[in-house]
Amino acid sequence: MLTTTSAQQCPFMPGGEGDAAPEQGAGAERGGPTLSFGGNTPYVDYAGIDTLLGLQRTRTDEPAESAFLIATQVMELLFSLVRERWEAARDALEADDVPGALSWLRRACHAQDVLNDSWGLINDMTPTEFNRFRDSFGEASGFQSYGYRKLEFLLGNKSAAMIRPHKAMEPVVGELTDLLERPGLYDAALRLLHRRGLPVPADRFERDWTQAYEPSPEVERAWADVYADDRPGNDLFLLAEALMDVAERVTRWRHLHLVAVKRTMGGKPGSGGSNGLNWLARHVEQDVFPELWSLRNTI
Repeated sequence: MLTTTSAQQCPFMPGGEGDAAPEQGAGAERGGPTLSFGGNTPYVDYAGIDTLLGLQRTRTDEPAESAFLIATQVMELLFSLVRERWEAARDALEADDVPGALSWLRRACHAQDVLNDSWGLINDMTPTEFNRFRDSFGEASGFQSYGYRKLEFLLGNKSAAMIRPHKAMEPVVGELTDLLERPGLYDAALRLLHRRGLPVPADRFERDWTQAYEPSPEVERAWADVYADDRPGNDLFLLAEALMDVAERVTRWRHLHLVAVKRTMGGKPGSGGSNGLNWLARHVEQDVFPELWSLRNTI
């Protein structure tokens, strides 16, 4: 029977022995890990652990602030990972590589699941705990997250005005402008449908990409044609369902955000200046990839 722990079996697990080279001396003969290094351990250097842990700079003595800050930072890292995978899926669709797009969408969903689960880090925070550190972050608001804004642009929720909060951050403005002016993930899917001969209207496969996507009855009918052939070999049907997997997780994220705000601060004005609860409630009702939802009323 194998008695090696799972951490020892994995080549690069935090806290595991991994594939470390044997230490010189008696330990090496026993196959033990390297225990002596001239400076930082390679693990610390590779993952930037000192830098990472140095970013948890709370501003108050309230213990709940640490969880709030770490949850925020974890979400930002996951925003970046989801964006990379959505962009890869979009580019694969533009290149007519449906299998590649499906693979990237599946991977994105795994990252979205972790992102949604990250709300669990703070979903037990009480209003009194939150109030004890809320003033410390002033006007800071998740609304100002350019990582999240990139995701919204990729989903088709385009708005040039949403770049304005970052106007002093030139590289960020450039990245957001690029996403604003390019087809989003859903746009790329509709362009693929058009190339496959489905009746996608011209104002959907070629349009002003800087404008927010608006639902179209013709697009719904095109997707209905796709769903009429639900054989496992129909890659467009598989694509439609993969996009729905993404969209469902987006909806779940928004709802979890709404519930977290409702639980910790209720309907009080948000730190960014808006009525946070009302704004989030409206956002929850806004479907991404809308025709994939609406066609379910008719097929």
